[in-house]
Amino acid sequence: MKQLRITVAGQTFDVTVETVGGSAPLMAAPVPAVVPTPVAVSAPVAAPAPVAAPAAPSAASGSGTPIPSPLAGKVVSLDVKPGTVVKEGDQVLTLEAMKMNTVIYAPKAGTVNSFCVAPGDTVAEGQPLAYMG
Repeated sequence: MKQLRITVAGQTFDVTVETVGGSAPLMAAPVPAVVPTPVAVSAPVAAPAPVAAPAAPSAASGSGTPIPSPLAGKVVSLDVKPGTVVKEGDQVLTLEAMKMNTVIYAPKAGTVNSFCVAPGDTVAEGQPLAYMG
């Protein structure tokens, strides 16, 4: 088994990869050294303006207990309507990440008060998806 960290579209994922077969590991071919060519600069180049990170929704933006996203992905569907009474383990919504659907279940029995997302929205890990009462 091999632990790898992969970054896709700015999102970082830690994955475990199983090595199959008894063959020796592949070795990369030597890469010829590249000597950079000096470039004349006539005027100083301005640094890019810093970009603020998107603000995560706060718990105050909803009412009740938040249902956080377990992973970064895209909302496929909202599987119940606000006001629906659910039991612990009932399907609430579906996320898609890396071409795989992940069903999000109610963490407790109660009423789904509101959703913070809509189908097609991109969500970050830990971001509230809905609030339950």
